[in-house]
Amino acid sequence: MDGIVKTFGDTRALDGVDLAVPRGAVYGLLGPNGAGKTTSVRVLTTLLRPDAGTARIDGIDVAADPHAVRQRIGLTGQYAAVEERLTARENLGFVGRLFHLPRARVAARADELLERFDLADAADRVVKGFSGGMRRRLDIAMSLIAEPSVLFLDEPTTGLDPRSRLGMWDVIEELAADGTTVLLTTQYLEEADRLAEQIVVIDHGRVIAEGSPDELKQRIGGARLSVRIARPENQERAMSTLTPLCAGEVVSDDARTGFSAPIIAGDGVVPGVIRALDDAGVDVLDVEVRRPSLDDVFLVLTGRTTDAEEDAS
Repeated sequence: MDGIVKTFGDTRALDGVDLAVPRGAVYGLLGPNGAGKTTSVRVLTTLLRPDAGTARIDGIDVAADPHAVRQRIGLTGQYAAVEERLTARENLGFVGRLFHLPRARVAARADELLERFDLADAADRVVKGFSGGMRRRLDIAMSLIAEPSVLFLDEPTTGLDPRSRLGMWDVIEELAADGTTVLLTTQYLEEADRLAEQIVVIDHGRVIAEGSPDELKQRIGGARLSVRIARPENQERAMSTLTPLCAGEVVSDDARTGFSAPIIAGDGVVPGVIRALDDAGVDVLDVEVRRPSLDDVFLVLTGRTTDAEEDAS
């Protein structure tokens, strides 16, 4: 995507978005609700025509030749697009025929995908009786029937229970290992942290940050040490003891029993802090090393959480 703009009335859903995803990579597209994630996916998958800018898939302009683009992509939306009255095998066959694939190829591909997504035993059952996780796996299998080079997963684990979500993560990791390029939009930041090699943060229709999960975390600082002691009268002694062990200013709370400071994280930090405070005669209640999470990054970058509501989509 190069300078993509998309408006809906007075709402500027995309305001000059630039995005480049290398072949075979897993990219996470993050942003609060309404930031422009789904609109970006709809432009790239030819469902929306951009008002300005250029978007290409495998070098093909999505606006100039949408048919050619559709032959190269797979899309799984926020809700499983399966036909409940058909069996899993019939759903796969239906999509295969939409791509005008030979019958023999569709049958072979369906068998392969049913096995891969652990649906072989349910292949000839009507989808209406499937669980949410089974429907989602079938939905992704359907998007892969034509062996796309690029797969768009728009919040693929929305509504799944924790066990099904973990299973879906395994599926996505397998797809990436097989060389499929994946663009993943998600509101679950731990999902992006685990799956995405690179993350693009979008807000108010603009890209505001890009990098690996670790790079984005480093932007808001490294690990922090948190210490809580038993008696406030030991505040000064605790602070003087902690200062040489930390990488920056030691800050105390109003109760004079809690302290925090930036550190260079390592396996020996916590034991070293406890030994030093004990040697100084300071009774310790708790010691914790906290590394920044993507939730911290998100809040710092956008000033809101992923479920914050906006008008754009």
